[in-house]
Amino acid sequence: MRKQADVTARRRKEGQFTQVLRRLSKNTSAMIGLVLILLLILIAVFAPWITPYDYTKMDIKAKYAGSSLQHLFGCDELGRDIFSRCIYGARASLSLGLLASLVSTLVGLVLGSLVGYFGGWVDTVIMRLLDILQAIPGMLLSIAISAALGSGFSNTIIALSIGGIPMTVRLLRGSILTVRKQEYIEAAEKINCSKFRVITAHILPNSIAPLIVSVTMGIGNTILQAASLSYIGLGVQPPTPEWGAMLSAGKGVVMKYPHLCLFPGLCIMIVVLSFNMLGDGLRDAMDPKLKN
Repeated sequence: MRKQADVTARRRKEGQFTQVLRRLSKNTSAMIGLVLILLLILIAVFAPWITPYDYTKMDIKAKYAGSSLQHLFGCDELGRDIFSRCIYGARASLSLGLLASLVSTLVGLVLGSLVGYFGGWVDTVIMRLLDILQAIPGMLLSIAISAALGSGFSNTIIALSIGGIPMTVRLLRGSILTVRKQEYIEAAEKINCSKFRVITAHILPNSIAPLIVSVTMGIGNTILQAASLSYIGLGVQPPTPEWGAMLSAGKGVVMKYPHLCLFPGLCIMIVVLSFNMLGDGLRDAMDPKLKN
């Protein structure tokens, strides 16, 4: 009994962040996902020193060459090394997923804080506008925006981020409505804390946990949407290597030369799976039912 009481007292002294990290570190699948994500980020950052060839270098003699010691993943229709292009493709795909998720999260934080804290006509106006936006399927909305703005890296980020805003706002709004009724929020308002301080210092830190899980799992889906846009020619444009664009380039000869689509497809699968595994682990670590 005394030992259990000591453990309980020690856990109470630990911060919430420390407890989440401790539970997360015990989740094997989450740790595997985190290691894979960090490894992919390192590969993307150090791509110029890792790739055996320049991703733009063409060798017509090696056109459609299969996997070998010289070209691990083979070569594409222009004789370019697919292994080098997959490594550089991690830069484009990860950047699109992370930046688009960051933009949609920041916008969602602002709007979600406004509708959750103030309510009233602010809540009604913003949520009705988001209802209209959310009525359009996410992929279709991204295609429409990308087609209107044109292809390119920055336009793709805008197209991907807009579709993620409604879900972020709804999730944060629901969490804030629960926290908004707590006594410490009323106490902060009674001592004349500014609304900005109440929101940033008291409400957001205590209501952002579900959003962290959602964003982490959403990054994988955003990367998948980015690859889909590139696949249909509305995302990142050649000669910049991007996994979706590489799939599109090899779709016409996939039966004869499957390696053109196999390796970019595996890259997409690994990164999406990694973020989903980490997101599942974060969800379990932040579940209030597991705190005791």
